Amino acid sequence: MGSEAAFFVGVWGKAAYTLHATPAQIAMVMFSLAIAGMLGSTVGGVLVDRYGPRKVIAFGEAAFVPAALAIILADSIPKLVAITFVWAFVGAPVATAGSSFAPFLASGEGDLERVNAWIEGAGSAAFITGTALGATVAHYASVDWVFVIDAVTSLFGAVLIWRVAVAVPPRAEGDRHPFAELREGVRTAYSLRSVRYYVLAGTLTWLGFGAFGALEPLFYRDVVHAGVEAIGWMNTIFGTGMVMGSWLLTRLSRRMISARGLAACVTLTGLGGILYIAVPDLRFIACGSFVWGAIIGVLEPLLRTLVHRDTPEGMVGRIIGTAEVHRRAGELLPLAIAPTLAATLGVHRTLILNGVVTATIAAASYGEARAIDREGRPPKAVRIERLRADDEPVSPLR
Repeated sequence: MGSEAAFFVGVWGKAAYTLHATPAQIAMVMFSLAIAGMLGSTVGGVLVDRYGPRKVIAFGEAAFVPAALAIILADSIPKLVAITFVWAFVGAPVATAGSSFAPFLASGEGDLERVNAWIEGAGSAAFITGTALGATVAHYASVDWVFVIDAVTSLFGAVLIWRVAVAVPPRAEGDRHPFAELREGVRTAYSLRSVRYYVLAGTLTWLGFGAFGALEPLFYRDVVHAGVEAIGWMNTIFGTGMVMGSWLLTRLSRRMISARGLAACVTLTGLGGILYIAVPDLRFIACGSFVWGAIIGVLEPLLRTLVHRDTPEGMVGRIIGTAEVHRRAGELLPLAIAPTLAATLGVHRTLILNGVVTATIAAASYGEARAIDREGRPPKAVRIERLRADDEPVSPLR
């Protein structure tokens, strides 16, 4: 809840409304967040497989407190870039651990989808309350107070997660170097055809979000001509749609839990982004926000369920970490070209073009998704054993 408020209202609001950032400057902030997220997700994936998601979240939330409060001190774009880099770096392992948590809680394979939907629903509820709280605080106090909320909620999060009991597989003697484990996770993610497709589908999703990261606050400021609190309220509606989507996933046909279902969701994500900003009127934006949120609410737990289902035992943290790195990398390309396109085409047309590209690429991948579904799942019985420190990291999987 605190992080959603801090990003959508705090960081975006401080950059666009307090520091009067240009498109290029907001792209700099988002670029910094993406690089920090990639590094933090890489570290987080190894830590989850070593120590379990509970400890990673607890200690990560504690480290989040001073990082959030430090953003208050940013009085220029360069300072905001530097401080939010640290904020995003300590937050990325928390996100990676949260995305890895379902297999530690599910009682069986059939329970995995339900647990992921519950976790996504809780995250969506935090999205709703966080952005609404951020909008209220920014309206009646100031944007900087949003970061105080972020720090306080992080402390509560650390206490709450510490009481959650999870079973972590015991570590074997002679554990390898973390970099060797990291390479093994990346190699496995690419060697399994289905997992590779899921990772790249997530990357495409975030390619679609990347342009919004650089231009969405400017869309509200320069196209819609709305105040900073509008970002919070519209994203609250978006979060409400995400809750609905998470609930809907558990009611959909089992055939939806497939690579073809994922391809369809990513295609709809691109189209939903277009619907969101098609008409620069808050009433239409609210409707589009709800629909787009519902699509994402189905997509996110579906994507994680497929990754968890096809990931070899003992590697969920590293595979999720690899997926998170790819997703963050997917944000970078739009950040490099979105400001230039916005200067040429305008913010509104650039965001529409972004949705068209995302939907087109996702639709073109349907053939690969169908082949993956026909091929079947990789053998879950295969376990990647711990290797000695002098062994090369290998995977017995194709």
